[in-house]
Parts: sequence; C-alpha cells; structure tokens
Amino acid sequence: MAFDFELFVIGAGSGGVRASRMAAGFGARVAVAEDRYLGGTCVNVGCVPKKLFAYAAHFSEDFVDAAGYGWDLSAAGFDWQRLLANKNREIGRLNDIYRNLLVNAGVTLMEGRARLIDSHTVEVAGQRYSAERILIATGGWPFIPEFPGREHVLSSNEVFHLQALPKRTLVVGGGYIAIEFASIFHGLGCQSTLLYRGDLFLRGFDRDVREHVANTLGSKGVDLRFNTDVERIERQADGSLRVFLQDGNTLVTDLVLYATGRKPNLDGLGLENTGVQLDSKGFIARNGDYQTNDPTIFAIGDVTDTPQLTPVALAEGMALVRRLYRPEEYSPVDYADIPTAVFCIPNIATLGLGEDQARKAGHKLRIFESRFRSMRNTLAGRNEQSYMKLVVDAVSDRILGIHMVGPEAGEILQGLAVAVKAGATKAVFDATLGIHPTAAEEFVTMRTPSRED
Repeated sequence: MAFDFELFVIGAGSGGVRASRMAAGFGARVAVAEDRYLGGTCVNVGCVPKKLFAYAAHFSEDFVDAAGYGWDLSAAGFDWQRLLANKNREIGRLNDIYRNLLVNAGVTLMEGRARLIDSHTVEVAGQRYSAERILIATGGWPFIPEFPGREHVLSSNEVFHLQALPKRTLVVGGGYIAIEFASIFHGLGCQSTLLYRGDLFLRGFDRDVREHVANTLGSKGVDLRFNTDVERIERQADGSLRVFLQDGNTLVTDLVLYATGRKPNLDGLGLENTGVQLDSKGFIARNGDYQTNDPTIFAIGDVTDTPQLTPVALAEGMALVRRLYRPEEYSPVDYADIPTAVFCIPNIATLGLGEDQARKAGHKLRIFESRFRSMRNTLAGRNEQSYMKLVVDAVSDRILGIHMVGPEAGEILQGLAVAVKAGATKAVFDATLGIHPTAAEEFVTMRTPSRED
C-alpha cells in the first residue's frame, strides 16, 4: 500500500531530529511531530540552559579568585532577570536552528501531540497520516513522588523559568540534576541545601569520586543532608515553605526543586493501539536493532532503558536510520565506555568502570590516584583540590576507567575517551608526554599505584 510517509517520527528532541534529518537525506519521505519545543529536553530544559546557568554560578568564585591575580574588582551584584533573558534568547536561537535543519532537509514538521491509532497510523491535531514505519523518540519527563504538599515543588522543567531568584533553596535528589542545581544555586548566592534519601549521592559513580565531591561541596557551604527524605511540605503565611523530614527535622526554604529522576514521556501516545510493550521498569521494550514488539514501530533515546544521555540518543538515531535505509553502513551503538560529565562546581567527568564495578566484574586492579591543588588556585588562595583516578586491569594493563573532579573535567576526559575506546593501556599513558603546566598532564604522570590486587 502507499503511505503518506515512509518514516513518521514522534518527538523532535536530539534523537528524533537527527533520525529525521538523516532519513530525509537518504531519500525517505519523513514527518516529525513535536508538541512542546524543538530540540527536546537537552536544548530547552536540560543540558544547554543548565550549563549556561553553571557558567553564571562559577563567576562568583572567579571574581573572588581574581584578587589573587592583581585584579581589584567590585561586583555590583547579580541580575537574575538579565541571565534569564539572555538564556531565553539563546534557546530561541537554537529552536530556530533546529526548525531550519528539519525544513531544509525536506522533513515535514508538525506541531502538536501525536497519537498512535494503529501500527501504521498517527494522528496529529485531528488529522491522520499513514506511515510505513514509526519512530518513538518522545524522551523523558520529570518524576515527582506523591506526598502531602507535592503541589508546592518544582521540577527541572520549571526551574529554568523562575521569575525571581530565591534566597533559600532545597534540592531533593542524588543524580546529575540535583548535584548541578545545588551547586548553581549556591554559586548564585542562594542558601543551598541538598537532600538525598541514600547515604551518598551519585549512585553508580566511583565511590572515591562521590566522596570527594561531597567533601568539596560541603566545604563550599552547601548543606548536605543524607539518609532522609521529605515527609510533607506546608506553605507558610509569608510564602515560604516548611519542609518536614522523615528524620524528624524541619527546615524552611523559599523553593523546593525535586530532581528525583525521569520517566518515559508516553502519556496519551496511544501505545495500547499497537503491539508495543513496556518492560518491567516502564520503558519501551525493544531489541538490539531498536525495534519494538510491534515490527513497524521503533524507539530510541530516553523512552527506552538506555543511558539517559543526549549523545546516546543521537547515536541511536543515526544507527537506526542506517539500518533502515543504508544497511550496508549499519552497526549498532556501542554502549561501553561512554564518557559523561556532571556540571556541578567543580565539574565531574567519568569514563568506563569505577573501582567497585571493576572488582565485581572480576578484574584484578591497579589503582592510580592524585589529589592536588590546581595551579589556578594557588595565587587565588583557594584550597580546593582536584581529584584524578585511573582504574587499570592488572593483567592486561588496559585502562578500565578514568575519573576526575576538577575544572574542565569534561573537556579533559573527552579526549581521553578516544584513547580508551582505542584500547589504550597504562603503558601507553606512561609513554605519553604531558602538556606542562596543565592539570591534564597528571593523567600521564601517575606512576605509583595507590593500591593493587
């Protein structure tokens, strides 16, 4: 039968846009539907605005540090409205770029919530379209648990649009977003508290990294509360929020940000009208070729149980389109050794296995570590230390994991990720000359293991 489109993409986030453009470039008739904003979470309420806010927050330390380098600065204060307006202008510019990329590639762009009618039919704004194949790329949505006073909290969607910067903030959660916003609020001059129900945040990261970051944030003045959770929240007469904790303590704040994870954005999508099934975690189930239980429907990105990272969604979008339209060029995404960064202050970057993960996988290890005060902090009089760690297989000498806490950690580890992907060994690192004086050279000058099996 003849279809209106050969590929209909639901969701114009990172993965959906990349898949749409590539498929159109390969000659397919493609449509993409988006009901909120072009570019998805990353561009609008995620990676991009978050890092812009992190840059803004870091200036508070830069101004202080400048005095040690001879600068006499007097900051007149911070203008939240100016930052917000500039951020909004930049996001608007990126939205326009995404729109032009799609249109110029020949993709039919539809603005509205798409709903699956059956395995080959999508409805948008009351109009139905037939499609040979359908790709679901609707991303994730913030999850806030049920508790009394839930209506008083914000998610990471709303926090980027605050009309006024609060004096006191409480961030609930222990992942990327929670750690980053606790740092951002603190850097912008707010009294910042971070609350996490576990004994230490950033579960899944290397334990030494987690402990180093906790000590650093605490020394900066971020109030860290572990092993407790919110019981209820009450709005006070003056507009503030009184937060009652499960450990019996209370605190008063002006804003509560819940960063307690994200769920697949599937509400109202019409999956019940197809053969698509969910896994035990609520993600769309799929095989290794991104195909769902319904053979004509595919899924990529955060709607699936895959690393919730923009580069992963981009890679999956490209891989799927090659599989469908250029099979001779197809290879599945390799999920091993994915580098990632947390843009708290200081930054975290990590790659490969943590020490505990490597031991559980059966590796005998040599661990190399370095803690040092970066050169930039010396004249500034700042005692903050950077932390670097190499996890090395003692038998093969291969680098299994690289971890860093410190300025520009993400920039440094991106380059090292190429070496690890190529199978670099510790001997290769040892034979590599460093760039002096830099913090990055520490990764090629660590010679003595701090511990080994």
